[in-house]
Amino acid sequence: MTDFAAARRKMVDNQLRTTGTTDRRLLAAIGTVPRESFVPDERRDVAYADMVQPLGGGRGLATPADFAKLAQLAEIRHTDRVLDVGPGTGYSTAVFSLIAAEVVALEADAGLAAEARHILAELGYGNVRVVEAASNGSARLDGLFDVILIEGVLDAEPAAFFGALADGGRLVALVRKSGSAPVAHIYVRSGDDVAGRTEFNASLPPLDTAPRAETFVF
Repeated sequence: MTDFAAARRKMVDNQLRTTGTTDRRLLAAIGTVPRESFVPDERRDVAYADMVQPLGGGRGLATPADFAKLAQLAEIRHTDRVLDVGPGTGYSTAVFSLIAAEVVALEADAGLAAEARHILAELGYGNVRVVEAASNGSARLDGLFDVILIEGVLDAEPAAFFGALADGGRLVALVRKSGSAPVAHIYVRSGDDVAGRTEFNASLPPLDTAPRAETFVF
């Protein structure tokens, strides 16, 4: 029987600390959330391995190191309101809930959204809300967000989400341009302007941002 607590500690020490994740609050949160609860049953024993965990439908859970580096780039504070775009079964949402004030998870896949809602409720994460809506920035949002993190590779900068950023807000996304390798980008809003910069290479399955006939309004 797998000792998941030991696997979690080993993941933090051997995969995260050694690849540049230094944020203590983030490390503590990742060291607390049971990653095995967010993968298919047949993947539980390898939930902490250094690999993308397939969730079905071409979607996947990022490697621990890539996820931690992207989350650290967002510099999430305990007062922040976070929009988690494309969280799949909700692992990232659970982590963010421990270091932010509120998390809205925006998931386009109805099955994954339902699963995320069930898992998060079962594990007792109370400051989260899972919404089934398109991942293309077309959903009308109730207010602005201090952090937006997009959980999948995009083919262009996520300009449709810039209007949902609060002043000083940060948006983190992986962008792949002209067939090149995906690169982590961070966009920061200052007044009416949004400035972006590139940081590091990382990998995730593509995120489907195709328009849908209906979007959720909340």
